[in-house]
Amino acid sequence: MARWLYALGSLAGRRPRTVIGTWLALLALGVTGYLTLGGTLSSTVSLPGTPTARVAAQLQREFPAASGGSGTVVFHATDGAALTETQRAQVSQLLQRVASTPGVKGVVDPSTTTAEREQRAAQLQSGQQQLQAARAQLDAGQAQLDAGRAQLQALPAAAQQSARVQAQLSALDQQQAQVDAGRAQLEEQARQADLGSRLLAVSEGVRQVSQDGGTALGVVQFTLPQDQVTPETKEAVASQLQGADLPGVQVALSQELVQEVPEVLGPGEAVGLVIAAVALLVVLGTAIAAAVPIVSAVVGVGVGVTAALSLSGVVDMISVTPVLGVMLGLAVGIDYSLFLINRHRRQLLHGMELRPSIALATGTAGNAVLFAGLTVVIALAALNVTGIGFLGLMGTVGAFCVLVAVAMAVTFTPAVLSLLGARVLRRKERAFYDRHDAAAEQQRHDDDAAEAAAQGALRPMRTGRAVLTVVLGVAVLGVLAVPAASLRLGLPDGSSESRDSTQYQAFELTQRAFGEGVNGPLLVVADLAQPVTGTDQLADQVRIAEQLKGLPDVAAVAPIGASADQRLLAFQVVPTSGPTAEATETLVKDIRALPEGYGVAGVASGNIDVSEKLAGALPGYLGLVVGLSLLILVVVFRSLLVPLTATLGFVLSLFATLGAITAVYQWGWLGSVFGVTTPGPVLSFLPTIVIGIMFGLAMDYQLFLVSGMREAYAHGAGARTAVTAGVKAGRRVVVAAAIIMISVFAGFIGSDSVIIRSFGFGLAFGVLADAFLVRLLVIPAVMHLLGASAWWLPRWLARVLPDVDVEGASLERSHGGGSTTGAPQAAPAG
Repeated sequence: MARWLYALGSLAGRRPRTVIGTWLALLALGVTGYLTLGGTLSSTVSLPGTPTARVAAQLQREFPAASGGSGTVVFHATDGAALTETQRAQVSQLLQRVASTPGVKGVVDPSTTTAEREQRAAQLQSGQQQLQAARAQLDAGQAQLDAGRAQLQALPAAAQQSARVQAQLSALDQQQAQVDAGRAQLEEQARQADLGSRLLAVSEGVRQVSQDGGTALGVVQFTLPQDQVTPETKEAVASQLQGADLPGVQVALSQELVQEVPEVLGPGEAVGLVIAAVALLVVLGTAIAAAVPIVSAVVGVGVGVTAALSLSGVVDMISVTPVLGVMLGLAVGIDYSLFLINRHRRQLLHGMELRPSIALATGTAGNAVLFAGLTVVIALAALNVTGIGFLGLMGTVGAFCVLVAVAMAVTFTPAVLSLLGARVLRRKERAFYDRHDAAAEQQRHDDDAAEAAAQGALRPMRTGRAVLTVVLGVAVLGVLAVPAASLRLGLPDGSSESRDSTQYQAFELTQRAFGEGVNGPLLVVADLAQPVTGTDQLADQVRIAEQLKGLPDVAAVAPIGASADQRLLAFQVVPTSGPTAEATETLVKDIRALPEGYGVAGVASGNIDVSEKLAGALPGYLGLVVGLSLLILVVVFRSLLVPLTATLGFVLSLFATLGAITAVYQWGWLGSVFGVTTPGPVLSFLPTIVIGIMFGLAMDYQLFLVSGMREAYAHGAGARTAVTAGVKAGRRVVVAAAIIMISVFAGFIGSDSVIIRSFGFGLAFGVLADAFLVRLLVIPAVMHLLGASAWWLPRWLARVLPDVDVEGASLERSHGGGSTTGAPQAAPAG
């Protein structure tokens, strides 16, 4: 592979304009494909096959009227008083206009619903009074009948047999039948009234207007299920509602009505790139050289992301997917290009000609870049084995963007370097490079000798220091990992959004006026053994509603209706807790565990199911990644203990990262710093994504540092001295690469999307912990303590394993022209 890359680098060096033009053509093609073929991105995360999805499918088949999605609109009087008659009328008119929007099935007008409820309550009260009066009349009539019958029965027996008395008794029997029929009808009416009163009582908490009259909830009902409502429909509804002229009324839309696609590059991301540029300037010394990795990464991201978005018209893609591709493409693209440029510069300063240096840098550093990129690609592509569609697609898009970054590093970067020539060097270095006299050659020789002497004078670290470093490093990582023990997974609700967003305002207004559970109602369905109608159906509704109301954490239950075949009843259940609360999760499980086997759906239920499925896939994916880590590192380092320590280091940094994520986003520590408005469960697919990305990056850092140790050890240095040599050779570039990657990831913490913010924080902290704590401190100390045993490998395994020349050493020996390029090089840091 190294020789093939050498030829590729040579070709790019000879024909730079062709290579650059090809990439720009691909970028133009990607943009064209996105503009012509790209579809809309979804902000809804859903999974087929979950209990919620099955209930939604059942409703769509058997009860279409209750199967559509919905969203809440909050109308709040800004003066703190009750909504006026004029304002309520304006709200009603606005909702009626929204009802005519394509894709909208109907609306729930809070004023109308409240009036109907009050009318129903008044009718029940009036009916109770009428029933009492009718019962009194029947009782009086019964008393008269009983008195008349008693009077006739008191007559002598002979008189009772007379025709007149018999006629009177027959008339009394007829009147008694009428009274009995009236009483039966009355009891049926009383039963209906009692059932209606009980149903009204259990649904008391389901209100559309707050008790103070200052806040009202309108509901927009869609024709399609929640996860199938198109962005165009949401945008049409939102534009009407947010653009309405309602003096004195604040209009806020729930998360279900807002279709937001996060910004790909915002101010925070720009700041991250500026910090990365500063780090590049420090490492490379010239602005023009520092610009190359950024340009290479940006073009690569453009190609990768636009190509992926071109498929969004035929593949369901959630809005965070392309942003993940941008994050990864920028971070690894800059690092991979930096590594190639750094190698090329070192070779130029040791007297190598321009184009041979470009070809050799591509063959050696490019080979390491290719291997490093493939580790990240494998980890991301492995997300497909979780069986979770949107997660696999995210991994696929991320892996594709990393592959593009690798391709850019080994083609675009060499082409640009060919055009720049010696300008990639500092001014003083350029003057030295241009000299070919004996003095310059002697200076190069002296520099090489000084560098070799410095390598020979290296001393291993003290054993006591190594022990202390391991103990303190593991202790710090362990403390950071403690919060991870209480990690809860979930999907963000409106309370997670920024305080000035309409979703957050809708969530807070609803919670304040109606209670937490109104933000996450549950849809419960009950399958009946046989069809029921009339009073029997009402009785079943009351029985089920009262059963549900008796469960812990239920604030109210309201019947929605029955299916056309009268065998499916639907109910709205309002919890007392919010949609992401543990109590609500327990309630969903309690309802499903009832003997009757009720089904539960709704946004809150769907989020719980998605989170549970993702949590279930997490251990298996972590095991797969750990296994891959061991296998790859055994092949690369031809050792058993080095891969074991590297993998344990990855696990330590992973759990430390999960602990930090939990502390910030679930516990709320430093929440104001990182834009956490309301602490809650950690984004359900964040840990899985973090595992995949961190695995690839951790292996890159491990490869970069430890391969230098292996190279020094193979050239005769003592095992512990080789540790110092490897750290010294790779430390500078690892630090620079880690700072660049942290800067890029941290730039996304300022995103307007809570999902992107948590991704940015998790990945930035993960690189920080793994690069600076694990790879630069703990691993070198462990390698020192292991000594020569670190490189032990059974003979039979040594014969079986392939000899992977990641650094391209054989290519350097045959094409390096005997030049010394300094300390041994290895794979790039991410």
